[in-house]
Amino acid sequence: QVQLVESGGGLVQPGGSLRLSCAASGIIFRIYDMVWYRQAPGKQRELVAAITRGGATNYADSVKGRFTISRDNAKNTMYLRMNSLKPEDTAAYYCNAQVRIGVRDDTYDYWGQGTQVTVSS
Repeated sequence: QVQLVESGGGLVQPGGSLRLSCAASGIIFRIYDMVWYRQAPGKQRELVAAITRGGATNYADSVKGRFTISRDNAKNTMYLRMNSLKPEDTAAYYCNAQVRIGVRDDTYDYWGQGTQVTVSS
């Protein structure tokens, strides 16, 4: 079984920074696309940033220039550096990964349980 565990959330003042991590563990042959999503109360889950295994990235317009996604394939870990945080960034942040557990296996989607980010003075 594959587990994704997010960490790094917390309470931060507007303009502050946080770095989220998403660590994958278990039986893993290869991780392909990794994605950060977020969901604020009463709103739909939205894509924040995505990164391919090769390092190509994609961002929501609302976070471009403020957030940076990265990954360490050797550690099966993804990061999200969040700068210039705004109250509207407040949400539960979830990581998602496409994982193949064996060379002959299919690729499946896995989700973490989320980490809360609250931006407030």
